[in-house]
Amino acid sequence: MYIKRAIEETVLRLSGMFPVLLVTGPRQVGKTTLLQKLMGPERKYVTLDDPDVRYLAKRDPALFMQRYTPPVLIDEIQYATELLSYIKMGADRSGNKGDYWITGSQVFRLMKNVSESLAGRVGIVNLPGLSDAEIYGYGSAPYTTEPERLMKRLGAVKERGLNEIYARIFKGSMPALYAGEADWETYYRSYVDTYLQRDIRDLSQVADEMQFYNFMTAAAAHTSKPVVYEELANAAGVSAPTAKKWLSLLVSSHIVALVQPYSNNILKRAVKMPLLHFLDTGLAAYLLKWGGPEVLERGIMAGAFFESYVFSEIYKSYLNAGKEPPLFYYRDKDQKEIDLLLYQDGTVCPIEIKKAASPGRDAVKNFSVLSPLGTPERFGAMRELKVEIGTGNVICMARDLLPVDGKNWYVPAWLI
Repeated sequence: MYIKRAIEETVLRLSGMFPVLLVTGPRQVGKTTLLQKLMGPERKYVTLDDPDVRYLAKRDPALFMQRYTPPVLIDEIQYATELLSYIKMGADRSGNKGDYWITGSQVFRLMKNVSESLAGRVGIVNLPGLSDAEIYGYGSAPYTTEPERLMKRLGAVKERGLNEIYARIFKGSMPALYAGEADWETYYRSYVDTYLQRDIRDLSQVADEMQFYNFMTAAAAHTSKPVVYEELANAAGVSAPTAKKWLSLLVSSHIVALVQPYSNNILKRAVKMPLLHFLDTGLAAYLLKWGGPEVLERGIMAGAFFESYVFSEIYKSYLNAGKEPPLFYYRDKDQKEIDLLLYQDGTVCPIEIKKAASPGRDAVKNFSVLSPLGTPERFGAMRELKVEIGTGNVICMARDLLPVDGKNWYVPAWLI
């Protein structure tokens, strides 16, 4: 069963803008299925998972390109990056948009070659796991905190309670778990084995797969926490430089996302550590050996998983629209925290994430640290510009969309 993907419009739009379209993302999120659904009958399909085809592509890429003429979909391009320069020549020769569709999972190996060979010729789409909008069949749009947008969603989105939310958190975001009768534990065991054996084993900087598995587990235990490399290293039994290197592999393969802190010359007390979120809460639950949604909801990591779930839904809403997620977080040396900040169009909107059904007005007390405020340091010379403070949200287990005060709103988690 095909689950309609929110990113379909973005894929077709970029295919009409560039001669080459690259769809990347974690393993088994449906990259090939998506493109096969969208491609017309004239487009050829070839996968480099086939050893004979891969041998031809690596040994004689020119002959491969004669055999598989555009329009073509080439699956798992990272296995024969020799093809990229020939794709560049073919794209320059024809001048047609969307001639070459390619997919790749091993982003850490692929992106350097793509940027060198196909600069200016490739549109890149990052396909995440399934979002709530895709699973439950309603419209997807980049998340904003504005109450007008949220009110419009009230009639389109079905209310879900605590047990349903945690069943979704525990199950995760992999299409195979929603399209059939795949056993959860068996699926994730196979997923981890495949990731370790086909992606990680090939990397010279990872000599011990079991140690890397332990590191993945340690990272899952730190979801929704600021990154302290010494802590990760101690938990996994590796050095801090190794932990930093291995975390970059998890980021590159879209297993985790790092949220940068919002800091500038005005907010001098803000910490500089990024915040770690596992993007598939089902994979994190598997790694940490949680036995089911009920025990997860009652367990010590219930709040952390809830935060990562909310973050990943907001994060995916931007990726599916083909946009860079404009997400930061705030934490200072006085331990004042704001879980998420949306920064766009000169406005920063604070978001607090609470598992509680009635968080109370204290949930927004740290929003006051944002005034006065300048732009983030990553914007360089613009950082002295003042920004507006927009509508704040407290995303929680409330039953309804309700105002906290004149500037902030309680938002049910099922509404995001």
